[in-house]
Amino acid sequence: MRLLLALLMTMCVMGTGWAGNLKIYSGAGLIKPMEEFRGNFEKTHDVQLDIHYGSSGELFGLLGMGQTCDVLIPGAAKYTEDAVKNGWIEKGSVHRLVKHIPVIAVPAGNPAGIHALEDLARPGVKLAMGDPKGPAIGRVANKIFKKNGLAKRIKPNVQVLAPTVNQLLIYVALGQVDAALIWGDLVTWAEGKGKLEVVDILASQNMIKTIPTGVGSSSASPEMAHAFNDYIGSAEGMAIWKKHGFAPCSE
Repeated sequence: MRLLLALLMTMCVMGTGWAGNLKIYSGAGLIKPMEEFRGNFEKTHDVQLDIHYGSSGELFGLLGMGQTCDVLIPGAAKYTEDAVKNGWIEKGSVHRLVKHIPVIAVPAGNPAGIHALEDLARPGVKLAMGDPKGPAIGRVANKIFKKNGLAKRIKPNVQVLAPTVNQLLIYVALGQVDAALIWGDLVTWAEGKGKLEVVDILASQNMIKTIPTGVGSSSASPEMAHAFNDYIGSAEGMAIWKKHGFAPCSE
């Protein structure tokens, strides 16, 4: 028993050498750059990143149920703004990283002849949408259709409400629907390469969002959380975002 206590005391003084963990909440559509950030950060810091990917609505819901994270990176700024108001995220830690630009994704060859936002309201067009209560793109798409007076006409064409933007990409790539509103950065994903085309939305009709990051107010490792929060917004971090199709907010 004495030997065990002595060993435990020695480990406390010297450290075990085990890496600590950072819990990251990230929008599911950000998985490509986030996995690269994870690899780089874990190599340069004595830490392991536990990244939970989900829709922005799901991540916000987890915080609302009392769960905590060290860093929150949702798909739109509104979620972080509301998290700050609720005291879940440090206000001074929040900064906007890159733009999230909605586009219309259609299967390769554009079989339904979708060339503008209004075409999505044509009778017979099969449309997939993000669930407005789930991924940020669902809420944004809903607002875009309302802004342009298309909400009622679009409704009969919606075949499925997807829980994540990633699934919208798959529906289009497999030709299961004629179109879906997704984030423009997703078109760089290998899953859609050669399987889909993009129809841009007119600037006057669109609603461009931004991806923010912020440190959790109850982070158990605030110094490391701030280090990661700063890293993904650094010059090196911006190069990674650009590599995966994101445009910095400064551009």
